[in-house]
Amino acid sequence: MAAQRDIGLYLHIPFCRQRCHFCAFYLEIGRAERIESFLPALEREIHLYGQQNLLGGRPLQSIYFGGGTPTVIPARRLASLLALIHAKFPTTQNIEVTVEAHPSTVTPDDLRVLTDAGFTRISFGAESMNEAEFVPIGRPGTVQDTSTAMAAATAAGFTNINLDVMYGLPGQTLESWNDTLRSLLALDPSHISCYALTIEEGTKLAHDIARCSVPAPDDSLQVEMDSAADTILTAGGFERYEISNYAKPGFVCRHNLLHWTDADYLSLGPSAQSYVNGVRFGNIADLRAYVDQLGKDTLPVSERTALSPFERERDALIFGLRLLEGVPRHRIGHHLAQGVHRRQLDRLIAQGLLEAGNEGVRLTPLGRRYADTVAEELF
Repeated sequence: MAAQRDIGLYLHIPFCRQRCHFCAFYLEIGRAERIESFLPALEREIHLYGQQNLLGGRPLQSIYFGGGTPTVIPARRLASLLALIHAKFPTTQNIEVTVEAHPSTVTPDDLRVLTDAGFTRISFGAESMNEAEFVPIGRPGTVQDTSTAMAAATAAGFTNINLDVMYGLPGQTLESWNDTLRSLLALDPSHISCYALTIEEGTKLAHDIARCSVPAPDDSLQVEMDSAADTILTAGGFERYEISNYAKPGFVCRHNLLHWTDADYLSLGPSAQSYVNGVRFGNIADLRAYVDQLGKDTLPVSERTALSPFERERDALIFGLRLLEGVPRHRIGHHLAQGVHRRQLDRLIAQGLLEAGNEGVRLTPLGRRYADTVAEELF
């Protein structure tokens, strides 16, 4: 059974030039000495998992370099990492290989190195196409950086380009959000991700909101912005396939689908979280400890949980509901279809948050607005 499950590989590159005010991810400022200690450790982690054969011979469907900002690392070093992965793991012939990038961290030469190495997809963190909206979130760079990087990536041979943007930013209006969406369409990406700003505890943005120096997100305005994105991007030839993601035909993100379709993913790097063969496990969220462990030829896993059959079914439902098509009936196991869990589903259906049919269950438009609440109810 496990041998038939799709699997992908994620690499967490924990470096940025600076931390944005909204960011709560584990990261380090990308100083040269930190990068030089990290790369051999990551290579060792790749070697150790290659020897372990945790994949059971399954070919990787996708490889995803995320962060952080992976392109803080020189492009030739990213290319070497990708070559090592291909040497240690089987891959599908048409594998999707993604690298995240801040638009200001890549040059035309970098992008050509990446495409020559086999990277097939790039994801730029645009955040907004209105520079005034960068200030309260501490996002470095300019709008022109995004336009320049898009043109350079296309010239380098990337045909699959994602742009990440956020809505509900301090000072952002519905009109400026609509302008951002139209600017994205003019750049002609193949994929667009639209994320509602959430305030994470401990971030500078959370502190600024608590001091009333910037306004908190307006829930009702975010609902309007979500609706505007659906209208404008759908009219622009994109299909909404997940709560936050839109793609042109043929450009749905395979890495994302692994998480939402109950597939497996092995994740490497500090703080990276994996799910393989019914077991969730996570790495140490500390660069020095990560490097020290791998220097001893020890995998840097700090937590491991084997899920019960019910927990696997529950998690598959929660993650699968993020897809607009929902969860097929055959993936709603018998543990969820009886007793208290059945009553939870029935209550959410009665509240208009879920809808069920012969093909399965999915979120309603109202349910998509309260997806986190639905997940909490099912957990």
